[in-house]
Amino acid sequence: MTQTVTAKKPRRASPGTQSPLTKRMRKAFVRDRQLVVLCILPVAYFIVFHYIPMYGVQLAFKDFRAVDGIWGSPWAGLKYFERFFSSYQFWPLIKNTLLLSFGQLIFGFPIPILLAILLNQMRSTRFRKFVQTVTYCPHFISIVVLVGMLDLFLSPRSGFINHFLGLFGIAPIHFMGEPGWFRPVFILSGIWQNAGWSAIIYIAALSSISPDLYEAAQIDGANRWQLVRHIDLPGILPTATMMFILEVGKVMNIGFQKAYLMQTGLNITTSEIIPTYIYKIGLVDAQYSYSAAISLFNNIINIILLVTVNKIAQKTSENSLW
Repeated sequence: MTQTVTAKKPRRASPGTQSPLTKRMRKAFVRDRQLVVLCILPVAYFIVFHYIPMYGVQLAFKDFRAVDGIWGSPWAGLKYFERFFSSYQFWPLIKNTLLLSFGQLIFGFPIPILLAILLNQMRSTRFRKFVQTVTYCPHFISIVVLVGMLDLFLSPRSGFINHFLGLFGIAPIHFMGEPGWFRPVFILSGIWQNAGWSAIIYIAALSSISPDLYEAAQIDGANRWQLVRHIDLPGILPTATMMFILEVGKVMNIGFQKAYLMQTGLNITTSEIIPTYIYKIGLVDAQYSYSAAISLFNNIINIILLVTVNKIAQKTSENSLW
């Protein structure tokens, strides 16, 4: 006697019912609708200005002709990458870019941390607020205005810096014209402009440290240096690690505007970096494919550095971006 076994078919939801996942998503949307509305503009910004233009990356592998458009232009392979690697300007551009970037990273990265720790250790609340306001106000100065201020302050004839040096018998220095002074002026002015603003995130990290830790350490007889060493520095280490990884990921992308505005025919040997070179050959000389290839190479280097430093941070500590 044979017995037939019929498999039960899965029950399908009727058209009028919703799955549990859909219900949860709808409930979350209704609950956080204000936040969703606030996120629309930044999400739209990244989609329109960062993701959609990615299709233009193919310009680096094509002989672009405006008549044929991006899709209709013939493929060129790695022609423009080979052209850049064999160019006599390749190594000077890499050297100038890396020296300027690592100079900013080495001298500019620790300053906001030190500033935040010093402000955190100040007992006078009024003086702390005053110093914090004075240090982060330069961040709001336009790059064009900043370079104009540098031209005025560092002028060999009318600049007060050279007048001050003249009091000690030092001859006037053409800071904006001598190649050797371009990097120090660029880095120091960047520290002055951004140190106070960058310190805000470290001040926020320090404010999240429990006051009980300071009280317990002071009861045990700890001085200020020991408080900084054993409480402040470990407290901001995760934040500092993530900020350092992000900064390394931008090593090849130096501020184009400032470098271009400070650039003159006299300091071109040290001020010509990859972003300014891309602007000149891409927009000025209309070599779109060549400039796209250089820009793609630049971004690949940034991605490699970002992933490498994040992997090192992940192995040496518990702090990483992913």
